[in-house]
Amino acid sequence: MTWKTRGDLAAAGRSATGLLLVSPDGDSIVPGDPAGAAGAFTAALEAAGVGPADRVVVALSGDGELAGPQWAHAAAQVGRAAASVGPRGRLRLHRALESLGATTLVTTPTGAMDLLARLHLEFLLDPLDLGLRNIVLTGEIASRRTMAHLASEFESRVTEVYSSPFTAAPLGWRSSETEPLTLSGPGAVRLASLEKDELLAPPYSEGLAELVVVDGETVLRTGQVARVAPGEAVPAPEHTVGDHVLVRGVWLSLPRIRRALGRVDGVSGWELGISRQGTLDSAVLTVTFNRESLVRNPMWKSRIQQSLKALTPITIAVEVSQEVAGAAESGTAVAATGTVRDARGHHLGADRTAVAP
Repeated sequence: MTWKTRGDLAAAGRSATGLLLVSPDGDSIVPGDPAGAAGAFTAALEAAGVGPADRVVVALSGDGELAGPQWAHAAAQVGRAAASVGPRGRLRLHRALESLGATTLVTTPTGAMDLLARLHLEFLLDPLDLGLRNIVLTGEIASRRTMAHLASEFESRVTEVYSSPFTAAPLGWRSSETEPLTLSGPGAVRLASLEKDELLAPPYSEGLAELVVVDGETVLRTGQVARVAPGEAVPAPEHTVGDHVLVRGVWLSLPRIRRALGRVDGVSGWELGISRQGTLDSAVLTVTFNRESLVRNPMWKSRIQQSLKALTPITIAVEVSQEVAGAAESGTAVAATGTVRDARGHHLGADRTAVAP
């Protein structure tokens, strides 16, 4: 079998044919099969309690992966009406929910929590007034007690769906964060060793394992890691690993950041800090220069900001360290080395074998 990570999938773009699903940064390119995946979306919605009387609003990105439209299309078959409105601001999302008379919301965990916070703090509205009966969460690793908190505040049925990070197709779901995943089909997602390219077979031993998707003779490492309990159940992921970091539902390539900063003369190091202090993820890139003259140079900081905008749709704030480190190389840019500091506790590191139990 051939084992691949997310970074190996971009090369397929030049030779692939048919409908292609392309991640926002172009690092993941895989064949799309909306008709073949329709059953998984339908099953996930039915497991979440969506029925013929429901009106569904999908607040997910359709940027390349077509996640939002696929959810909406399936919801239109299961429920009375459905619309994909995208990851819009909470005021406009609230307007859409009211205008459509929505009874079901499909969104990310942080998107739902941010909507709840703004209902209380900005709109001064009671969440119960929206009349949401079902909330479906997908696309991120939820903070602890998110599902229970949303269920209590909205008096809704909350379901978390684990979707493929490549195609957005549902692979499994759960109704509580203490439950394992109910898989959409036998072998929909498997567990693999972090130390070597090897699928794990149940019954599993306690420890860390990576969720993988098997497509014929190809095994795709998702970059998502679960804490496995003894037994045969497949748990939902709690961590990420590898050279991509999940921020606000989008996979951010660390090698591309490294290459972009390596082309900026004077950069000697960087640290990507990720946190979820409120309801949404935030990312800050702190850059270290090798010359004092660059520390207070607004043009150099702006150049780095523009480089990041070219890499990802995620907003990444740029800060400049007041300390100078490294020596300049004559006529060339210093190769930037960097680290990741994930205050959420999600990302375990770039090296799988280093975090293996």
